[in-house]
Amino acid sequence: MAAIRHQGMLLACAILAWPTAAPAQFDLSSFDPAAMSVLAEDVVLRAPDADMDRVFKAVHAASQRDDDARALCALFEPDADRSINGLQRAANGLGDDSRQRFADALAMVAVSGFQSPRQPYDAAAAQQVVKSAGATAMFLNDGFTAGLAATGTDAASRDARCRSFRWLVDALDGFEPSDRAAATRYLLLEGLTLQRNML
Repeated sequence: MAAIRHQGMLLACAILAWPTAAPAQFDLSSFDPAAMSVLAEDVVLRAPDADMDRVFKAVHAASQRDDDARALCALFEPDADRSINGLQRAANGLGDDSRQRFADALAMVAVSGFQSPRQPYDAAAAQQVVKSAGATAMFLNDGFTAGLAATGTDAASRDARCRSFRWLVDALDGFEPSDRAAATRYLLLEGLTLQRNML
């Protein structure tokens, strides 16, 4: 565990230095993948709500742009890699402004996650927030449920899931910050397993 924490402190420094040191790419390839997998979950569970909500706001802003939304949707696919390396790939798929915002949010989560105890987190309650946002999105958007039901790996299915994801994020934007933070933790830990989570 000490080795993982050491990797974590190096990670936080790398993320903080990244925006000015290498604006075109976000490279975490030098970090141990196994340690980073454990670390990612630990940090997500320790970061305060305000910092998790900052991640949500970065995701919401990026989801308004078609190209950026595709990169984020890939991150929240049910079988996606949401390790540190997965976050790196998502960040590198974003446009400059969205990438900067996303990296800034991740940096705050990384730093605060090492300085904070585990936050109160109820996975069932967080899932209920996601379901409530899904109900709102379904009421406001024709085709939302069809997007949830798309299970294929073809482009059409991925596009349908992505469209529903964007509508879901729009709906979550109207929730309280603490609820958005809980939903963000849940989605980062579980992914957008839509059929199981919301239907």
